[in-house]
Amino acid sequence: MNLLIVDDEGPARERLRRLLEEIGDCTTIAEAGNGEEALAYCSEKQPDIVLLDVRMPGLSGIEVARHIDTLQDPPAVIFTTAYDQYAVEAFETEAVGYLLKPVRKEKLAHALRHAGRISPSRLVKVAQSAKLEHRREQICARLGDQLKLIPIADIYYFLADQKYITVRHKNGESLIDESLKALAEEFSAGFVRIHRNALVAENQISAVERTEEGKYSVRMRECGDVLEVSRRHAAELLRRIRGES
Repeated sequence: MNLLIVDDEGPARERLRRLLEEIGDCTTIAEAGNGEEALAYCSEKQPDIVLLDVRMPGLSGIEVARHIDTLQDPPAVIFTTAYDQYAVEAFETEAVGYLLKPVRKEKLAHALRHAGRISPSRLVKVAQSAKLEHRREQICARLGDQLKLIPIADIYYFLADQKYITVRHKNGESLIDESLKALAEEFSAGFVRIHRNALVAENQISAVERTEEGKYSVRMRECGDVLEVSRRHAAELLRRIRGES
């Protein structure tokens, strides 16, 4: 069994490593000090189980788990957390594996035996119930066996095309396998739906243009792309552009 310990605190990683070595049955025990390192390792080495700290600088444990789930064969995840009433209640409600710090050997052994994959929808519910930020700061695109992180601030728009969504961003285009509806809900504060297949960054709209036939389109500021606006979404777009609540 190959394990990855993810925690920004060295002593916490050392304690888990020592307990895992005492328990045995682990072929490899690797460590990562932040979310980016964890994603890189999971892409390359494909661990069986990830012991993942919930609260870390940068990518949180919840966000890392959501990105990990996009892998072709995602590992099981067990969260580790200092006592937090909201977090504990959220984990219990959603039946998500977790360990309270300082982690005890018998609890760790039990968690390892029952570790499983966690769906994205359950992770969002955990984040909301635990009063954690559930809006991602980055989107994860899969390039072969590698994961590429795209900052939300760098995204111009999302364009749905059958099964996949094209993410147009500062450094080009990437494909992701997500629901445009879910993206619209998650990023409602900064993105606006202009068509059933298009979600655009509000701050990237340089102009809303209208043709003689009464049809609307938006021109994007940095990339210069022009996207069609459907009649159904025109009113909401104009309301948002005007700053109306």
